[in-house]
Amino acid sequence: MTRISLTVDGHQVADDVEPRMLLVQYLRERLGKTGTVVGCDTSNCGACTVHLNGSSVKSCNVLAVQADGGEVTTIEGLAKDGELHPVQEAFRECHGLQCGYCTPGMIMQAVDLLKENPHPSEEAIRAGLEGNLCRCTGYHNIVRAVQHAAEQTSHQHPEGVGA
Repeated sequence: MTRISLTVDGHQVADDVEPRMLLVQYLRERLGKTGTVVGCDTSNCGACTVHLNGSSVKSCNVLAVQADGGEVTTIEGLAKDGELHPVQEAFRECHGLQCGYCTPGMIMQAVDLLKENPHPSEEAIRAGLEGNLCRCTGYHNIVRAVQHAAEQTSHQHPEGVGA
């Protein structure tokens, strides 16, 4: 067992974990962060995307011990004081989901994308979401939701959505 300490959604946690435990397993099984979805277990679908130290990662491709000392934000950690994050709200408003399985990972990746590029073109959005798969929507409303979030937050936060 290896002792890890990290911050998850603003809360400090410390735990003993098997060195081979994946971050997605730790988040779901030990911390109850079930919004982080296990999709393919091969890092192909992106459903398990979280932010580690401010950047999106596929948590099925990261060991929990690699997150030691770091800061993790899950889909549950995006909302603040009962208010949805602007990207979460945009997905709701623009119907950017169907079955919802890919939605947490898509939102986490979109937040990272908009942090890096607050005013992306449609092509940039599609390229930025490339590693996240959706089998239901055809991506049209997902792209619309990201565009909507960018538009809404450019008025409120000129420095970008991730701020």
